[in-house]
Amino acid sequence: MSKPTLRARQAALVAALVAGAPVPAGFDERLVDAAARSLRHKRAGEVAAVWPLLAAGLGEQWHERFRRWARGRPPQGALRDGWDLARELAFVGELPALAEAELAMREVGAPYDGRRAPRPRRGFVARRVHGGVAVGLLGRVHLICWRENLRIDSADRGNGLTNAWRHRGRRGDPTVAESADR
Repeated sequence: MSKPTLRARQAALVAALVAGAPVPAGFDERLVDAAARSLRHKRAGEVAAVWPLLAAGLGEQWHERFRRWARGRPPQGALRDGWDLARELAFVGELPALAEAELAMREVGAPYDGRRAPRPRRGFVARRVHGGVAVGLLGRVHLICWRENLRIDSADRGNGLTNAWRHRGRRGDPTVAESADR
C-alpha cells in the first residue's frame, strides 16, 4: 500500500470516528461505531471538566445530550465545544440557570465568534443573566448576583472560575462571585 493511499484511508477512518463521516471500506462498521461512541463519551468528560456548571445543570442528561450534539461535529477543543453547546442550548431556551451564568462569564471574559479561538477582552463589558449581571473589566470577570441560585463557590476550582468567592452581607446586599478568568 502506497503512502498516499494509506494516508487517505487513515484520514477517512479518523473522519468516521470523530466527524460522523461514513465508515471506510474494509473496516467493521460495528467496531468503528463503538469506538466513535467511546470517543464522544471521553470528549463529554473533557468538556464537563472545562464547563462544570453546564454539565451539572444538565445532570443525568449530560452525557447523552452531549453525545447527541457532538455526533457529526469534529472536535474543536473542550472550551470551544462547551461554548458551542451552551450557545445552542441558550438559543433553544434549554440552558440551565447556572450554565447561563457560566456562559455569560465566558462571553464577558473573551469574545468568541464560533470560528476562531477566544481571546481575552481588554475593555469593559457587561451582560445580564437571569438574577444577576456578569461584568468584565481589564481581563477580570465578576458575577454580581441578587438571586440565591446563581451563587458560585470555591468548589468550582480549575474551570475558568478559579479563585471564586462569595460575599454575603445584610439582607438585600448582592451576592458577589469574582473570578480571575484568564
